[in-house]
Amino acid sequence: MAKTRKRPHELLAESLRNAKETARDCVVRSANLERRDRERLVDSGFLTEIIRGWYLLTSPDSGGGSTAWFGGFWAFVRHYLDDRFGKGNYCLSAESSLSLHAGDTSIPSQIVVLTKKASNTTIDLPHGTSMLLLTDKNFPDDIDKFNGVSRMSLPLALCRLTASYFQKYPRNIEIVLKMSSLSVAEVSRVLLRLETIASAERIVGAYKYLGEENKSEQVQKDMSVAGYMIKEVNPFDSYRPKLGKSRLTSPYAGRIRLMWSMMREVVVDIMPSTPGFKQDKTNTIRIIKETYKQDAYHSLSIEGYQVTEELISKIESGEWDPESSEEDRRQKDAMAAKGYLNAFNEVIESVVKVLSGDDPGLILSNDLQSWYRQLFAPLVKANLLPAEKVAGYRNLPVYITNSRHVPPPSSAVLDCMEVLFELLEKEENSFVKAVLGHFVFVYIHPYMDGNGRMGRFIMNLMLISGGYNWTVIRTSNRDRYMESLEQASTKEDISKFAEFIKFELEHWNDV
Repeated sequence: MAKTRKRPHELLAESLRNAKETARDCVVRSANLERRDRERLVDSGFLTEIIRGWYLLTSPDSGGGSTAWFGGFWAFVRHYLDDRFGKGNYCLSAESSLSLHAGDTSIPSQIVVLTKKASNTTIDLPHGTSMLLLTDKNFPDDIDKFNGVSRMSLPLALCRLTASYFQKYPRNIEIVLKMSSLSVAEVSRVLLRLETIASAERIVGAYKYLGEENKSEQVQKDMSVAGYMIKEVNPFDSYRPKLGKSRLTSPYAGRIRLMWSMMREVVVDIMPSTPGFKQDKTNTIRIIKETYKQDAYHSLSIEGYQVTEELISKIESGEWDPESSEEDRRQKDAMAAKGYLNAFNEVIESVVKVLSGDDPGLILSNDLQSWYRQLFAPLVKANLLPAEKVAGYRNLPVYITNSRHVPPPSSAVLDCMEVLFELLEKEENSFVKAVLGHFVFVYIHPYMDGNGRMGRFIMNLMLISGGYNWTVIRTSNRDRYMESLEQASTKEDISKFAEFIKFELEHWNDV
């Protein structure tokens, strides 16, 4: 009896199963996959080439975009280096290692990898990234792991840094030197073992410049026991310290403190004139409610939902009924719009409290989770989303579409959010609260979904607290909006984002 020929979709499913079986963290080595499977999956968009012989399992609708690559970057680095050199035979350079220790989660344009075996080559990777391999005769002996990739321990990385790193990335240096987990004694031991006088002088000078005189003296005295007379050398060019006497328990939370201190000065220089606190609470709430349709349309459109004015009106009037209408129940976009209305009304309640004189930062910390629950309540009620998914912050990694910025790991989210609430409560300038509250929130990305919508709600709560009008980010300006957030996240340049928020604020003032 003749065999029944498999249809194309059956062959594709079979190839996909084979690829998933051989994939490691969505990374596939072509040597482990039959040629016919590889070609079939590449043609259908399920495999995207990283370099010759290595592929990333992707979804066809991603179109080979940067999101999948940035999400799989460290997994590829780990598996490629483990396969090529063997575990324990490679390590990130001091500079690449220290950036990770400092909580810099952005995908770097280039990582430098030290190897025991001969290498000395550059490997070009997708979307403007690369890996420089260098043979190192003084291969590091104190190694830990980041996402499974070998890197130098913090004390060793600090002691092996080049002078140029201090000048190029002074904020990273300040963060790690303020970390309570960094043992000064361990730093001294590494310096003595390496006999690196120039490094010792830079570290002594850096501690002194950052206000850590006792630690600076301790390193000097530890070195003097071995006969080294260490002088202070300030390794920074014109850097102004931002963290004061802070003691950091998390580099991610520390980076948020530092960014806020640095960025607020820029935002203050850009801010529009302050209108003053609004006295007419009833009129303010009425005006905000009148913006709902515009706000919902633009905010949901920015996130990619296909939401019409007609649908918004249907939901607002109560005509949309997922309980009795199968068509309504199936509409994902309508679910998002209904959730937006629920959350919008919840935010209005928070606005009322602020207009009654309550602190907006404190109100946000108390009410944020209620906003979030309402945003996704329709999906939960329709059994399309488990209720536990809207309880608390994310417990998984999250990646932002087409962004080099990778939000802090889930283990750091709680610390980061507590710092954000603290900074908002201490900040006196409402425009700074609005701009940095929005930016830092989406930088942290505390939820698996809804972060953009929540960030814009935060922005408006803070704007209202300063007497500004409710401001809608228009979908026609989406590219400028996203680009300015990317610049702030990856370059720590808040100016374009602050200017953009001012631009939108002034537009709605004129409407």
